[in-house]
Amino acid sequence: MDLQSLILPLLIVLLAVPLFLQARKQKRAVAEQQKLQNSIEPGDKVMTTSGVFGKVVATSDDSIDLELAPGMTTTWVRAAVREKVTTDSAPAAEPAESTESAKTEEATAEAVVPESKAEIAEPIEKQKTN
Repeated sequence: MDLQSLILPLLIVLLAVPLFLQARKQKRAVAEQQKLQNSIEPGDKVMTTSGVFGKVVATSDDSIDLELAPGMTTTWVRAAVREKVTTDSAPAAEPAESTESAKTEEATAEAVVPESKAEIAEPIEKQKTN
């Protein structure tokens, strides 16, 4: 077998494999988006494809009502929802100051900042000579 007879099958394989993998990836993304849109219920916080955040007030087969601000409700196509937004409602616990952190804060407060030797340039209008 010579090399020229293998070029065409090899070329077909090199073009077909990435197309096949891309189609699978796209099909998986569409399935995930469809699953998300079917799981939207009143009370969920969502973000639309245009970046608008809102709380779902009501849903129907092909549309949802979002409350963007208290008393301000808009109707959106269900396909416009990009993702559900999850917020952590638990407040972050602040760690108590240790003696080491107190010592470092004192050391930084006492540190002497060296004087800068930078100079300010003249305004451009004064630098121009015609």
